[in-house]
Order: sequence, then C-alpha cells, then structure tokens
Amino acid sequence: MIAENCHNLKIHFAGGESLIRSNLILRGIESKYVLFTIFPYLADSFGIKHGYQRGKEGYKEIVANNLKHSKHSIQDSGIFSLVFGAAKSNWSKEFIDSWYHKLVELTLEENFTGSVVEVDSQKLFGVENAWYYRERMRRDLPNNRIINVFHLEDGQKGLDRLIEFSDYIALSIPELRFSGKRSYVEKIAHYVKNKKPEIDIHLLGCTENKLMRNLSFCSSADSTSWTAFNKFGFFRYNNGNKTFTVKKGLLNKDVLREQYYDRAIELMEMSGLKKTEGMIFYNACHLLQLEYLMKQYTHYAGPQD
Repeated sequence: MIAENCHNLKIHFAGGESLIRSNLILRGIESKYVLFTIFPYLADSFGIKHGYQRGKEGYKEIVANNLKHSKHSIQDSGIFSLVFGAAKSNWSKEFIDSWYHKLVELTLEENFTGSVVEVDSQKLFGVENAWYYRERMRRDLPNNRIINVFHLEDGQKGLDRLIEFSDYIALSIPELRFSGKRSYVEKIAHYVKNKKPEIDIHLLGCTENKLMRNLSFCSSADSTSWTAFNKFGFFRYNNGNKTFTVKKGLLNKDVLREQYYDRAIELMEMSGLKKTEGMIFYNACHLLQLEYLMKQYTHYAGPQD
C-alpha cells in the first residue's frame, strides 16, 4: 500500500490488464507494484473494438491476481484511450456517464480495493464535468483511494482546488512533455508538496532517470517502458554510470534460453497460454527487460520493496 507522505518513489509497471503481463510483472520479477487499465473490459461491454491482447481471463481474474501478488495496485479509468487512443471518437456526455457507471459497477462487484484513477474528462467536456465525476467517485467508491488527475485545462485555480480536495494527485508527464512544458513537472510537483506536505503524488507515464531521482518525494509513478524490447527490438539501460543499448538481433539466444525460458514457460502455464517457441521467446524477452529496468529503477528511484 502507498502510504501518505511516502519518501521513496515506487514504480508501478503498467500493462497488468492481461493475465500473462500481470504475471510477468508480479511473479516473473516479483515487482510489488502494478498498474492496469479497466479499458478493455469496459470496451467489451460497450462493443468497442480494441487491440488489447489477453486470454480467456476476465476482469475478475485480473483484479484477483493483481491484488494477491502486489503491495499496491492502481486501476486506470481508460479515458486516455477514449480521448487519444484507438477508440478516439466524439463521445457524448451520455456515453461517458455510462462508462463511469459501468466502471463503478465492475469495481464494486469484483471488490477491487486498490487505488482508482478518476474519470478525468476535462479534455472532453471541461473542468466542471471532471469535478462532477470526481465528487461522485469519492462517494461511490468509499473503499478505494482515488487518484485525481491534474491537466493543463485545470489551470492554477483548478490545481489549488484539487490539492485542497485530494489526498492522492497525479500529474500527466506525457501531456506536459507534448505541450512543451516538461520543465514545469518539477515545479508543479514541488508546489503541490509544499502546499500540502501529506499528499501523495503519482507521476503518470514517467520513468525518466532524472525525474525519478529529483522527485523521490513523490509516492508513485508508472510506465510501459518494459514493453519496448518486443515493440521496437531494442531498449536502453542505464546502470548509474553509463547508458548502453540492448538489441534483440544481437541477443545470445542460448543464454536467453538458459536464464529465462523456464520461467517464461511457467508463467505462460499459469496464464493459460499455449507454449509455442515464438511466444516463449517473446515472453523471455519481456523478462529480460523487466529485470534490467527493475535494477535501473532501484538505482534512481530507491528500493522497490
């Protein structure tokens, strides 16, 4: 559990919405911190096509696995996918209201007791619409810590209002980066913490080494960086002294088999997946990068116990 006034940034490996990825994160490298999105499960309910790959497991199995094997699990609302992702569309207020109600219903039905990212609808319908869901969610999900998200639309007054209201606030690092305001990240984080020292701060989509080190007073962060090896064929690793690149095409496959194949096979069996050579190699590569990144995050963000 993330404690208030935490002094050690805990990195949540994002992507735990499928059983195999949840197991790779929590059982493969024994990370204690995971983030998953409810998006594919809500999308299924509304008949929305999506590219999320998973087995036969449902939301119930994901919740159970993430809670059982983590110290802290965060559930994302999926709004980002509706606003910017493959499901981007001109969604109506009525649809987002239905999305909100279904999110609350599933969360309560399957007894997810971790932290829940709010339905931050600022970019769709403005700041006051987000406050409508913000205040409702606090009442509707009394057994969950709610992570309230600051967006640029909120402005200074909105940030102050949010700090006063919330005990767990998130800053969207990709949004600040894309808008050319990356330099504001540390200023905003310090402002929030100085104004309310007991507040927890989550850094959405952030595992930059410098920011992890400089913002160690924040409580949590998340990233899908661990999927880069299989997505792009390489990843960069920094051991504190230098940065080097690991390329899939240059892998010693005998070493990979010796060190990671048995564990990959075990995790695939746990997840109900067929053990083809290609998928074993794929998940072994995930394990390799996860282990490297755990070392890197420990160096820059502190112990991940």
